Amino acid sequence: MKFKLSGKSIQAVVLGTLGILSFFIIWQLTCIFTKFGTIFPTPPEVAAGMIRGFIEPIGSVTLLGHIGISLGRVLVGYTLSSVLGTLVGLLMGASRLGKAILYPIFNIIKPIPGIAWIPIAIMWLGIGNATIYFIIFVGGFSQMVMNVMSGASNVDQELVGVARVLGLKKNHVFLTIILPSCVPYIFTGLQVSLSTSWMAVLAAEMITATSGCGWLILAGMQSGIMLNNVLGMIAIGFIGLVLATLMRMLERRLCSWKERN
Repeated sequence: MKFKLSGKSIQAVVLGTLGILSFFIIWQLTCIFTKFGTIFPTPPEVAAGMIRGFIEPIGSVTLLGHIGISLGRVLVGYTLSSVLGTLVGLLMGASRLGKAILYPIFNIIKPIPGIAWIPIAIMWLGIGNATIYFIIFVGGFSQMVMNVMSGASNVDQELVGVARVLGLKKNHVFLTIILPSCVPYIFTGLQVSLSTSWMAVLAAEMITATSGCGWLILAGMQSGIMLNNVLGMIAIGFIGLVLATLMRMLERRLCSWKERN
């Protein structure tokens, strides 16, 4: 498979690269010529700390180990929220009875941020991975339900009517019309939910974990080592960007007939 970059794509890459370089230059100059450098590491110090972090453990594991632990936790919570959120969203969007029963409950739960569930989760599940999985699940669940429900509610009713006139049963209408129409909305929900889940793991790890990127930031604050804070933040930002890019590529490949701009 061959990839070709258009003129606009090349321009975007060049401008993006220049923007990143400008950011690092400003960061370095600020650390050199202001007092900011006394409390915040310079880009070379961060780069050296990152290389050292991949070799020497920070806490119980290396930086790569912390990233892997956070990714594993997100994978569990995100998978649960994606599967259950898709099922609930389809039920609420495609069934009047399902929406009548579940929508009022969902409207009560939806505005509650994931971090507000942490005390309850700790009382229910204790301090450990189960609590982290639950917080990640809560963070991504609402996004999945909202997007999938929107997709199931906006299905072309003329197609549904024609299918019923032709004698298709409800399960066939669902599988051949409603579900395919929801696929772009499902991918939108998956992408938004993934970003939300990756942010939720940070809050959960800062409170109930002894490893992971969130714990790395908390440990840096407690020990006064600003470098660890920055390493944790960079790891979270970079991995979040990679995950979003991969999901976008998957969406472009599987939903090419209805690609979002």
